[in-house]
Amino acid sequence: MPVEPGGGGRRDRADPVVAAATTAGPEPADGAPRAPGVAAPEAQIPEAATREAAAPEPSTGRPRRAPARIRPESLARRAGEVREGLTWLGRPPEARAGLLYRLLVALARVVLVGCFRFRIEIEQEGPLPSGGYLVVAAAHRGWMDPFLVLFALPVEPRPWFLGSGPSTLTSRFRAAFIRRVGGLLPVWRGGVGVEQHVAAARAVLEAGGVFVQMPEGTVNGPIGRLAAFRHGASLIALRTLAPIVLVAMAGTEELYLGKRMAIRVLRPTTVAELLGATWRGAPPPPGSRTELELARRLSAAFEARLGPVVAELHRRTVDPPGRRRWSRRRLTWLFLGPGPLIHEPTAEADDSAGREAGGAEPGAFGDRSGTDEPTED
Repeated sequence: MPVEPGGGGRRDRADPVVAAATTAGPEPADGAPRAPGVAAPEAQIPEAATREAAAPEPSTGRPRRAPARIRPESLARRAGEVREGLTWLGRPPEARAGLLYRLLVALARVVLVGCFRFRIEIEQEGPLPSGGYLVVAAAHRGWMDPFLVLFALPVEPRPWFLGSGPSTLTSRFRAAFIRRVGGLLPVWRGGVGVEQHVAAARAVLEAGGVFVQMPEGTVNGPIGRLAAFRHGASLIALRTLAPIVLVAMAGTEELYLGKRMAIRVLRPTTVAELLGATWRGAPPPPGSRTELELARRLSAAFEARLGPVVAELHRRTVDPPGRRRWSRRRLTWLFLGPGPLIHEPTAEADDSAGREAGGAEPGAFGDRSGTDEPTED
């Protein structure tokens, strides 16, 4: 359940949380009124940007942003009214796992592990806090990632995901069902700003729950590596100063019967530990340049810790050449909304395995934005 990005590169204006935190005044710079849920014109992306596979990443330097899959602004305009976070939920988030939630998690495990035969390897480096902590998870490459987090964490306290409204709330029935069950606090690019999401995080933490973010912001991105993190997760960490649990995931970029996946829950850490000498002991003023610079440094620290673990886990999830990938396209797209799905293979990716198995090359999953809907392998 990602927050869709604004495009490639590390330009802060494409990050809705950072833009809202650093923009003064309620109106855009050009003075034109802004409709709820619609980004300023300079923050919107050309249609071609969502359909173009990015060039291979250089061997050195920071990760780059992955391209967006969908245009949330157009969905927001069709929806008419866009509500985010606690406003959309309409009640305080709870940490207690009720009977309905427990049954749904158990049912998901039966279907995903029993019926689809997904083989999930779960590791945990140390004890978790009893509640009231943040989870920062990557690499986010498919709809299965939230389920990996659910299976890796205790059923109680409940996790609450800061997730993409456009990708998740695709119908009225689905929105009503998710609101009833709980677990999602939706965000829309060009929405109401950072304060709404900070308030949502604080409400979850004060209730003793777990606030989960996937800061890459999209399921598009390289296989076995991280895309550049957006800074919203870092801003929320700086403003709440809650314990942080980093979670590394791999193997969800393509799904088929018997697919191997891996997730590792790293030991808890803190903002002070991650920032080291650059941390002065107290958060800077909200919306200041100092806060934005610390958010950038904190995002880099997240990437530095998660990147090597993601690469290690990915190697465990690659099946040998010649393995048949049954129902690959159907399962890969099962809960993904419209839009191109771009997964750039690593140098060691099993391209030949995909061809020998009779499927498309890894990462070439097509586009569900129109008539190019992929069919089952």
